Amino acid sequence: MFKKITIGFLALLVLIQFIPAEKNESNDTEFDISKSYNIPENVATILKGACNDCHTNLTRYPWYSHIQPVKYMLADHVNDGKRHLNFSSFTNLPIAVQNHKFEEVIEMVEEKEMPLESYTYLGLHPEANLSEQERQVLIDWVKEQMAYLAATYPADSLVMKRRTPPSQ
Repeated sequence: MFKKITIGFLALLVLIQFIPAEKNESNDTEFDISKSYNIPENVATILKGACNDCHTNLTRYPWYSHIQPVKYMLADHVNDGKRHLNFSSFTNLPIAVQNHKFEEVIEMVEEKEMPLESYTYLGLHPEANLSEQERQVLIDWVKEQMAYLAATYPADSLVMKRRTPPSQ
């Protein structure tokens, strides 16, 4: 019985290798954050190492991303990251949403919710293990961008409008 279960499990592992998973490699940068915001080299390095794999349209895939079920889990993880924040389509968002996304970046980095522990777990992405100094550089840069928005746009255009429920 144990032998049949083991053979069945191994056969399943082999079969799922043929299930495709969408790769995030379009590299579409038409609305990239760098089109409207100045990104100094030190900030670009931090973004590239700690953020861009899940928050842009171009992911650098590690060797283990070719093995199922990891391939599917990574695709889902990247899609979820881009759903929350995509630097490749950032400037296509309304200004109020861009400002709000900047607020969220500060919150996530300050609270050490980003980069995700699963991304840096077991030393898989050492460049994403941000030091306190790197975190502060990123936070300061984001605050500068928010100050730029505040100086450039009317205050009411930087506030996200509450959605009212449809009347019944």
